[in-house]
Amino acid sequence: MTLIVEELGKLLMYRLQSYDCTGSWMMILSSIDPLIFGSHVTQKLINLGHVWLPVRKEEIISILSEWNFWGRGLDTGHERTFYLKRILSFLEGVEKVISIYGVRRSGKSFLLRQVARELSEKLGKNNVLYVNFEEVRFGSNDVSMLVEIYDAYREFIRPDKKPLLILDEVQEIREWERFVRSLHEKNEARIIVSGSSARLMSEDLATLLSGRDIPVEVFPLSFREFLEFRGVGVGGERDVIIKKFEIIRNLREYLEFGGFPEVVLEGDEERKKAILRRYFETILVKDVERRFRVREREKLEFLANFYMTNISSPVTYTSISKILNIPRKTVERFSSYLATSRALFFINRFSPTLKEQERAARKVYSIDTGMSNAIGFRIFENYGKTMENVVAVELLRRSSTSPVVRIYYLKIDGREVDFVVKEGVRIKQLIQVSYASSMGEINRREIDSLLKASEELRCSDLIVITWDLEDRITVDGKVVKLVPLWKWLLM
Repeated sequence: MTLIVEELGKLLMYRLQSYDCTGSWMMILSSIDPLIFGSHVTQKLINLGHVWLPVRKEEIISILSEWNFWGRGLDTGHERTFYLKRILSFLEGVEKVISIYGVRRSGKSFLLRQVARELSEKLGKNNVLYVNFEEVRFGSNDVSMLVEIYDAYREFIRPDKKPLLILDEVQEIREWERFVRSLHEKNEARIIVSGSSARLMSEDLATLLSGRDIPVEVFPLSFREFLEFRGVGVGGERDVIIKKFEIIRNLREYLEFGGFPEVVLEGDEERKKAILRRYFETILVKDVERRFRVREREKLEFLANFYMTNISSPVTYTSISKILNIPRKTVERFSSYLATSRALFFINRFSPTLKEQERAARKVYSIDTGMSNAIGFRIFENYGKTMENVVAVELLRRSSTSPVVRIYYLKIDGREVDFVVKEGVRIKQLIQVSYASSMGEINRREIDSLLKASEELRCSDLIVITWDLEDRITVDGKVVKLVPLWKWLLM
């Protein structure tokens, strides 16, 4: 192998000198795959080309020092305690790659900085490497750059334990999964990967890492996190009672502007709306158009706006096709793309058979009510629909931690139950959402729907989530609990 390398190097140098191609050697080197030739071979080729790799490594370390706690470190922002504890528990358990995904701008990068900070304190600063591949100074987006970064880290920082590698926005690097798989199989490092929803979805990761990963979806802020960002600490039940009116005031803002961290921290309402519109446009362009190579941009935007206007509503591809004058197959395809971006999601109707579920109308929800409010065309305020959307997102967030929990809606004898929570083979809970503040505002049909579904599905945990009404209704020995939205969100 050494002889081959030397002869290859001499041949390349001869050709370059013959054509006086200044700088071409580096261009050729960038195409050499260290995972194929091995880093020692790459080193020999670089030395033959009179390129001083230590200088390059020093540059890399200089860049990395701005991101890592063995250097200058970074602002870690407001702590996302729920996700932080979850990721740290996974790192202490099974040796798997942890993959962080979720809608764009939900706070993944700040969360990873918090992980880096915690593990730097626990393992020692030199044993944690955080890399954000949106850093333009790295220059290359080839896997060889990833190898160079790792080699530079090992040579200059010299970790004395099995290091933790945090690879943020790793989708920017071509064939990154080969590097990750290689390190994981050799048990050389613990690894966290994260990326935008454009090219690093949970579905993609399952394929790329062949089951070697534990996926963690990061959502925009929950209402509890929203309050923490606003400095409203809610500990026990006493805090909830004392701060009730402050909590409700914040809930109105949460419903209107949602939980994207940057939006929550922005004070000006017009700027909030501008940020949300920019997020939506970025998701459409980067996470849908570019990823799926969509050419019919106008139809995509038309459909996305239709969904954002009609949150918490049942929809069918056929009906949308007729309303928007877009082919049904196009509606189905674009809907799948939008769901993959996590900008919105669909909940199926509960049915004993999968075939019936697929044929029935789905209910559409935005991942963030602030985004749907900023984008959707509203003729009048509909707090009931917005409340239902917030509940849907919270149920999705809670179910994301349990692989056996599924969320549906139910249509029974012409009546609807907003949410059916299924855990394994049993129906765990039935939920209605009502914008009610007094008993007189409760729709009798909503109670009747719950009672009928309770009989059919053999479920006794019945809840109506209200705006600000807390009570119990007993009918034929069955208890329906009325719980205010703000209290339910904090449970």
